[in-house]
Amino acid sequence: MKNIPLYYTYFDSPVGQLLLAGDQTSLHFLSFPGGHKAFGPQPEWTLSDAHFSAVKVQLSSYFSGSLAVFDFPLTLHGTDFQKRVWRLLKEIPFGATRTYGGLAENLGTPRASRAVGAANGSNPIPIIIPCHRVVGSTGKLTGFGGGIDTKRFLLDLEDSSKEFL
Repeated sequence: MKNIPLYYTYFDSPVGQLLLAGDQTSLHFLSFPGGHKAFGPQPEWTLSDAHFSAVKVQLSSYFSGSLAVFDFPLTLHGTDFQKRVWRLLKEIPFGATRTYGGLAENLGTPRASRAVGAANGSNPIPIIIPCHRVVGSTGKLTGFGGGIDTKRFLLDLEDSSKEFL
């Protein structure tokens, strides 16, 4: 990543305090407070709420069940394949799920379900890029950077909210 100054703040959510990080115009990272992918602010980042008002408003609306699609700029850091997977994740409708194999087929690489899973697990902006909507081939909830309980909470939230949106 180029030497773009990054800022960070926190958002209190029903799944815990989320770390938000980005520049003056876009969100780069979101981290859960726990789970195997959780991380904290980097030493070179600056604490600031100033650049995150739209993100916080939309996250509040999402968690209250009144927002299905996020609409603010994102900056993605990853390989071309990862970015293709992340774009596909954004197309999964609110309240719906897809399988890793189904996503691999949609990408035109039907034998790449493990690679899709790895890209899904590397998603730097969960919730906004809804990697929680991807499940195993049997519908079982599989690994999630914020923990399975968080994944279940997000899916339940969307399932109970979709009739109102």
